[in-house]
Amino acid sequence: MELWDVYDINRIKTKRIWVRGEQPRPDDWHLVIHVCIFNSSGEMLIQQRQPFKEGWPNMWDLTVGGSAIAGDTSQIAAQRELYEEIGLQLDLQQIRPHLTINFENGFDDIYLIEENVQLHKLTLQYEEVQNVKWASKQEILTMIKNGEFIPYYESLIQLLFDSRKQRGSIRL
Repeated sequence: MELWDVYDINRIKTKRIWVRGEQPRPDDWHLVIHVCIFNSSGEMLIQQRQPFKEGWPNMWDLTVGGSAIAGDTSQIAAQRELYEEIGLQLDLQQIRPHLTINFENGFDDIYLIEENVQLHKLTLQYEEVQNVKWASKQEILTMIKNGEFIPYYESLIQLLFDSRKQRGSIRL
């Protein structure tokens, strides 16, 4: 059973807990994170979900993602998901997310990290991940069009690649 902290509309933790799978109240939100790892060649590390994974089986996805469990900060959740899904240990305690996207029942913090990860050194979580690889922006967009990648907005993929080396919305 996975437990999530419940947040209010202003992203302030309430003292309530949400059990994954239960129907939330209309004014309940929870925290989700995504981490996108880029290499120095400008490619993103992507993962292929297991065929038996609920939700988007066999599809390719961003590096890692998941819900923050009760007690997690955004950074701790990001670190935990990186380690659980691909066996990568990074200290994100002093890192803020590049983006936060609001969705129907929560907040999605997106971290953009540059790290030249050696794929053969990763330990993939059997329950979640069947494969990883490096992919260019164009490869990901083509995979989305071909129905191989989770159907994120193409503009989001563009934004992730555009924002990976800087913060803010103005090109410097």
